[in-house]
Amino acid sequence: LEKPMATDAPGLRSVMESYKLAEKKGLAVVAGFCWRYEPGRREFFKRIADGAIGDVQTMYATYYTGPVKPMPPDNRRKAEWSDIEWQVRNWYNFAWCGGDGLVEQAVHSVDKISWLFGDKPPHSCVAVGGRQRPNNSGNIWDHIEVNYVFDGGARGFLGQRQIPGCHGENNDYILGTKGRAQIGGGLIITGKDAIKGETDKWTYNPNGDLWRYTGPGGNMYQIEHNELFASIRDGHPINNGARMCNATMMALMGRISGYTGRQVTWDQALNSKQDLFPKDQNWETGKHTPPKEAIPGTKEVIEPHD
Repeated sequence: LEKPMATDAPGLRSVMESYKLAEKKGLAVVAGFCWRYEPGRREFFKRIADGAIGDVQTMYATYYTGPVKPMPPDNRRKAEWSDIEWQVRNWYNFAWCGGDGLVEQAVHSVDKISWLFGDKPPHSCVAVGGRQRPNNSGNIWDHIEVNYVFDGGARGFLGQRQIPGCHGENNDYILGTKGRAQIGGGLIITGKDAIKGETDKWTYNPNGDLWRYTGPGGNMYQIEHNELFASIRDGHPINNGARMCNATMMALMGRISGYTGRQVTWDQALNSKQDLFPKDQNWETGKHTPPKEAIPGTKEVIEPHD
């Protein structure tokens, strides 16, 4: 399954039922969170989990890019196109189709936050965002910042922006009780004693007091497929269901918090009844007027628990 696994909570609950059914039937489920299959990042997160920087306190992830699929003006719409066809053709610009930038693109960074914290859900989150550059139509934002709070007080921060002409960055900065780690300019872990045992995949730089990953790489997309097929052949099919749904739900709760202007708990988001999908999905005649772009703190915004 490619990310995101759903664009709203009801959709994700359906996916959760499906991956559990796949487990019972012995079927494979591999998620499109491709960084999980990249050798360097696997080693990086393993070392941190083994205590290379002590107890993790915070992670700040960035996903600052330009627009992915700008919305064309309405005069580009052909007369014979239904609302459904027009919106699906421009799916990225409608929350019901793509989920918004946080859910559709930056969910990769959300997944790395989830990975760092052992794929355990956050307790709650608060998000701020909006749209700075007017769009021709559609209802998604062009930036959002999310603050996730995990049990024990550790936090994950994510900054996402898709505005042209701005600083671009897709990095991760991690702070622990005994050191720091970074994805950006390489895979880096600070401290001479951070990397212990086998160090053949790491090179130490005394000038910066840091270790840099210099081990083998590989095409993560190919590795993803190789491991999928191998798991099927050996009778132990991979099932990424739990972690892929955890990351998707984290992205959804961030969007809910941003759109509503409220602090949102995991349980509120997971049990949300907000169904974004159109009732009439007929390709030829389907009519659907999506909600307007969210304005936090207004009555027009659906509450997290609705």
